[in-house]
Amino acid sequence: MMPPLGEQFALAVAAKDHDALRRLLHPELDFRAMTPGRVWDAAGPEDVLGALRVWFGEDDRIEALEALETDAFADRERVGYRLRVSNADGPHLVEQQAYLSPRDGRIGWLRIMCAGYRPVD
Repeated sequence: MMPPLGEQFALAVAAKDHDALRRLLHPELDFRAMTPGRVWDAAGPEDVLGALRVWFGEDDRIEALEALETDAFADRERVGYRLRVSNADGPHLVEQQAYLSPRDGRIGWLRIMCAGYRPVD
């Protein structure tokens, strides 16, 4: 049995696996996200990958998936995940909550709320 779409999404984000993300995201994806200071809208996988490249750039090393939890209710799935990320500014934790709905076995509707890069010792 395949893991829930949300879990697959979080694992692909943590691995910066853009090929896996392309396979997970429906071509007509409806996407919105909120990060500290910005609201993101995208229509399709490539736009979402562009946002993820901004959020987790080449210099941002995702070292660990610290937490992962999924749940389902009505026609939605929820996934929460926390990443340990290091960059030139030091170590950080980044937590995101996502809500999604499937479409043809892929993610067709996706909303993400990001807590931002939180410095840790």
